[in-house]
Amino acid sequence: MTDSLFSTIDLRSFSNVWFWLVLAVAWSNASHFLLGVPFDLVQSARRKGGAAMADFETLARIQSRRRMEIMERAGVWLVAFWMAVLSALAVLGFRYGLEFAQAVLLLLGPLTLAAWLTLRLAARIERGLYPEGTAMARAFGRLRILVQAIGLFTILVTTMWGMWQNLTLRALG
Repeated sequence: MTDSLFSTIDLRSFSNVWFWLVLAVAWSNASHFLLGVPFDLVQSARRKGGAAMADFETLARIQSRRRMEIMERAGVWLVAFWMAVLSALAVLGFRYGLEFAQAVLLLLGPLTLAAWLTLRLAARIERGLYPEGTAMARAFGRLRILVQAIGLFTILVTTMWGMWQNLTLRALG
């Protein structure tokens, strides 16, 4: 009974619909919530100004301050831990051939790059490089385009790698 169930439902990462749903949702959230600020608030601030711009600036400064405080207190340890996790996934995935580790690395590696770019924006906001709301909104717009480009490239690479894995594993047994 369980053999027929597991033969019907493929539990490998690249042939599992849940992996692709997680990948799509992760990149959708990464490009919509930049620095914890919803992008529709950024657009509203650009269009309307006034109270919407004040809300956007306040939320952006709060989120920037929070992230910079965390990085000041534990940044070195967080980065070291995260790099260890990514390195372990790379070794398990590409040295030992664990497909799950490959899939998680192809998901989390590029998201780490997007998070680093977001932290750079937070640091610039904290240093006062964007004193007015319109400049800050433009910076958020540029970051969103960059994050979307990274996401698009990541989905392309992950799709190609996943198809290669599925075709070679199916063909070779």
